[in-house]
Amino acid sequence: MRCPICEKEVKSEDPEMPFCSERCRLIDLGNWASEKYVIPGPLESAGQNEDED
Repeated sequence: MRCPICEKEVKSEDPEMPFCSERCRLIDLGNWASEKYVIPGPLESAGQNEDED
């Protein structure tokens, strides 16, 4: 398996699995925190959230 950040080889018994190091693990966490990664969800139209009278 390869580290998703730097693509170095990672063994299944490595303590930082799936990352090669704590540095790469923290980079990945920072990417999530800064919203660099996005999980797509259902699209909402502008009128969906408004209450209709």
